[in-house]
Amino acid sequence: EVQLQASGGGLVQPGGSLRLSCLASGFTFDDAGMAWFRQAPGKEREGVASISSDGTMTYKDSVKDRFTLSRDNAKNTLHLQMNSLNPEDTAVYYCAADLISYHTTSYAQEPLRRQWYDYWGQGTHVTVSS
Repeated sequence: EVQLQASGGGLVQPGGSLRLSCLASGFTFDDAGMAWFRQAPGKEREGVASISSDGTMTYKDSVKDRFTLSRDNAKNTLHLQMNSLNPEDTAVYYCAADLISYHTTSYAQEPLRRQWYDYWGQGTHVTVSS
């Protein structure tokens, strides 16, 4: 049974930082593509950052200078360090796993496409407000 457990969200002031974590189980973690998505109230879910099994990372343009993705294969854990947060980052953040398409050229061309991902965590809330 595949499970993704997200944690680390909370309430922070603009300019603050948070570190999100995703604990994965039920599959071979280092043979999967992993990603963080987010969904703000009233908006569509969007890709934030992804990492393939070979370590290739992709970021949404608006976060690439502020967020850092990392993968700890020994602990089956995905992290997202978020710095310089602003109110536009407020959303529910979801951890996602792709166990099928991550090795394909189509995935490599657009790794933040929501349709690639087969499994989703419950999400963790991030609120950035003064």
